[in-house]
Amino acid sequence: MNKDRHIISELSSFFAESNNTKAIQGIMNVMSHITLNHRQMDFAKAANCKFTASHVLELMVLFPFFAIKNSLNFAGSVLGQMFACKKDMFYRFLSNEDINWRQIVYSFSRRLLRRIAMRGDSVNSKDPRCLIADDTDFPKTGRKGELLGRIFSHVKHASILGYKGLFLLFTDGKTQTFVDFTLQGEMGQKPAKPQGLSQKQLDARYSKERDTDSRAAKRSEEYFQSKIDNLIRMVKRAILEGIRFDYLLVDSWFTCKELVKFVRSRHIGCHLLGMIKMSKTKYDTADGAMTANAIIAKESKRKGHVKYSKHYRFYYCEVAATFAGTPVKLFFYRNGKKGDWNALLSSNTALSAYEAYKIYSMRWAIEVSFAEAKRLLNLGKCQCRDFASQIASISLCMLQYNILGYVKRYESYETIGGVFRDVTQTSVELTVTEKIWGILIDVLQTIAEAFHFDQDEMMRAIINNNNKELNAVRRAFEALQPAA
Repeated sequence: MNKDRHIISELSSFFAESNNTKAIQGIMNVMSHITLNHRQMDFAKAANCKFTASHVLELMVLFPFFAIKNSLNFAGSVLGQMFACKKDMFYRFLSNEDINWRQIVYSFSRRLLRRIAMRGDSVNSKDPRCLIADDTDFPKTGRKGELLGRIFSHVKHASILGYKGLFLLFTDGKTQTFVDFTLQGEMGQKPAKPQGLSQKQLDARYSKERDTDSRAAKRSEEYFQSKIDNLIRMVKRAILEGIRFDYLLVDSWFTCKELVKFVRSRHIGCHLLGMIKMSKTKYDTADGAMTANAIIAKESKRKGHVKYSKHYRFYYCEVAATFAGTPVKLFFYRNGKKGDWNALLSSNTALSAYEAYKIYSMRWAIEVSFAEAKRLLNLGKCQCRDFASQIASISLCMLQYNILGYVKRYESYETIGGVFRDVTQTSVELTVTEKIWGILIDVLQTIAEAFHFDQDEMMRAIINNNNKELNAVRRAFEALQPAA
């Protein structure tokens, strides 16, 4: 992309002559100013090919903005008429096991984050910078994908065929930027059926001998590794890549001793803020080693230790403790007198309960980003059997989403969906990314308090359009009888 800029130059000229929107102008501007060195990215130009690998990357990044669903649809598109090439070129590019997709995403995202950081609304912002870690399901229908197996879906509460993606996302409270991911599998609980598949199903899967030093082989090594270990490595890479953050936000699945120790051992002044399970894990307090349930039960009996917030309409309690040899503060929250207690853990002992609650709410940004990327950019819906193609497809979606987020910030769009709608000139349902701390939170708190629903589960149901859980809320309203 550093010498021959003819693809972006021609597209920029084309749109300059037409009645284009500010969104497409913004995307062309981003693509023209962010260069990727092909040597640094391990690109190699194929013999007798008129397009370099970096040109192919440019075209594939632009696919969704020109309503191109996949490589098969390229020939009949506007891009296909301007830059004639066959679909095989794109499939070869996706399956190239030597392309360093992780470095491409970081190089691209770093430049976007630097430009965002120079904005006045970033320099003067009081919002913390956060890294958010979470996983999401990528269901599959075909059974022959490389390494494909059954995973447990926490959304459907059942075993499904597919992959899991563990993602790391950066947010400054206004813009969300994907920075890294690993593709994960699960071996399952039955040794006789690894990954929940029969031997016949395992043998029928696509397989490929790879050079052990190839990028795809290195990524496949992460597949069965612990999510905690992979997350720690991702955060290490983010720090080495120059990304600085105030908090790492995680849900209860990831909050553990290893992560607490790791985050506090960094020398960039960062902290962990995560939800904890009300389980058998013990925390050292002034009253001795106790579980979270035992701690809040004891604090509830002490006068004045549990307080009520009229603003947030929840009961809360703060407790100093030690976990994994690290001083931490535990925050307990409950909606209504009969609601269940939820708890957060922070390695920043100076945080107040209000601050912890507000900062942790930023974690919902990654749930919204997942929903938007899946709906608008087909995240995780690649149908290629090759594992390298799966990595490439997800990486491309991350680049596309980061571009949309950048344009949204600079062109003052209300939502990512608004940018995408303007680019493609199609109707896209807008999301509630910027409204979470407004009307929605207020309504959800009211419902949760009145009907004793779990507020987090309700939020997840709305973001993911989970009809089963939303219908449960609807039935609760229908059961209400008007007063006589």
